[in-house]
Amino acid sequence: MASPCEVLMAVDDQHIAEQMLQLAFQEAKRIEQKFSRFIEGNLIWHVNHANGVAKPIDAETVHLLQFAQQCYQLSGGAFDISACPLMSLWRFDGKHSVPEHRDIEQAIKHVGLSQMTLSDSHVYLPSGMSIDLGGIGKEYAVDKTAQMIAKQWPDYSVLVNFGGDIACPITKNDGWQVGIENPQQLDNAAALLTIRQGALATSGTTRRYIEVDGKRYGHIINPKTGYPVEQAPLSVTVLAPNCVMAGMLATMSMLKGSDAEAFLQLQGVDFKVFRG
Repeated sequence: MASPCEVLMAVDDQHIAEQMLQLAFQEAKRIEQKFSRFIEGNLIWHVNHANGVAKPIDAETVHLLQFAQQCYQLSGGAFDISACPLMSLWRFDGKHSVPEHRDIEQAIKHVGLSQMTLSDSHVYLPSGMSIDLGGIGKEYAVDKTAQMIAKQWPDYSVLVNFGGDIACPITKNDGWQVGIENPQQLDNAAALLTIRQGALATSGTTRRYIEVDGKRYGHIINPKTGYPVEQAPLSVTVLAPNCVMAGMLATMSMLKGSDAEAFLQLQGVDFKVFRG
């Protein structure tokens, strides 16, 4: 998951606690091994290296790709899991360099989820295209893990936290205290929330950005322009019924730039936006 992961549980039986932790570990590992584009030879690797040939996929993958299509359509093409060619150009690894404009223009030719063809058993990408489920994969793992724990141990309070994406399926106590990081003072909580049931996700550029000639470039890329979103908040945190929805809305709002707050107000969810 490329981030710290934890499971908080109100359990008085060490054996049950260990079982919960093992279940969470195995499910997170399964999803990462299956859907990370960085693991050579896995399902997504084969889809991305199919060179214009349709690849067979299972029902779980169809479900995730259908959701990605819905995000793409609802965002007017801004939430696009096929933006890999652009993500490969923009490196937020401390080198502080901006890609050449001609390279960005060339990469955009291979971006656009509308070019993907999806059936109930196969997915087709034109040659040169690739997908990255990072924008929904971790949130999906959080929801799946939380659901599995809640189903097997419905009498215990549990909170699943994978890198700040959180789901709380059942609460038998007074709820969990969750701090929202202050992007201007890292590792300090700017607000404290009590979660009794539901999910929380944060999207932002607090830790992944570069500065070139005095200009700050966050890692949220606009797939239509090929450049980082202008006037985006430093971070957005959204509360929603499940983590996938919270993550989708948080990312979509970041992509709205200066209109992030207005977009979230229309969604009828609780949120916290930080700007510089």
